[in-house]
Amino acid sequence: MSTPEISVQLYSIHPELAADLDGSLAKIADIGLTTVEAFDFVTRVDELKAAFDKYGLKSPTAHAILIEDAGVATPDGLLSVPPVEETFEAAKKLGVEVVIDPFVAPAKWQTAEDVTRTATKLNERAVQARDYGLKVGYHNHEHEFTAEIDGRPAYDLFVEQLDPDVKLEVDLYWAQAGGADLIELLTRLGDRVIAVHSKDGPLRPGTTAANLPKDQAPAGQGDVKLADVFAADLDIPYAVIEFDHYEGDTFDGITQSYAWLKETLG
Repeated sequence: MSTPEISVQLYSIHPELAADLDGSLAKIADIGLTTVEAFDFVTRVDELKAAFDKYGLKSPTAHAILIEDAGVATPDGLLSVPPVEETFEAAKKLGVEVVIDPFVAPAKWQTAEDVTRTATKLNERAVQARDYGLKVGYHNHEHEFTAEIDGRPAYDLFVEQLDPDVKLEVDLYWAQAGGADLIELLTRLGDRVIAVHSKDGPLRPGTTAANLPKDQAPAGQGDVKLADVFAADLDIPYAVIEFDHYEGDTFDGITQSYAWLKETLG
């Protein structure tokens, strides 16, 4: 078992980045983090790279829309999608190793044909990514687990159709919200898992990305079985702090999460 490296998904501080990218990344570095997970990086790759170099940060994983070719409706609104070649060029410039698609809408997980289309597209992106020295991956929400096809979670059918080289980032909060047994899931996925999102908070019936809870909590302070995951004999390269929404000071929430992960991981 290897000890995961602690990272933070920069989406957690997206309002702060928009207001002051340099200052926000300085705060991330001051917390003690040296690894981050970039998002929306194509149009600001030079600014991000300059700040990463300045504060000693790296982004081995990053989020970018890969599967959908047009605008993508997410819980936060419509995301524009740059050409995949631009995404991979920017990722390479930023030092990213794995580009992870963060969201395919619930409507696209209802039939076997839907799932096959998504898996096929991501496999095609994996082939394209190799030309840039990159890998691709996928990040889940809860709906990939709650959608069932022939009595099985759509997520399982999806994984079975992926090229073995495609990586998986398991969002532990959303996977548990979707009914997954986290230890069983991670054990079954094995070394395909590049990272876990170490997100926490109360989980209750109806917790969905479309009905985003306002009470997500620092790691170790909610209902997600994070401690069990990190106590298990699993090889997980990155444990990524993330908040979809945080009611308090997000930097404080990240600081608390970082301290808990440092203590838990040893």
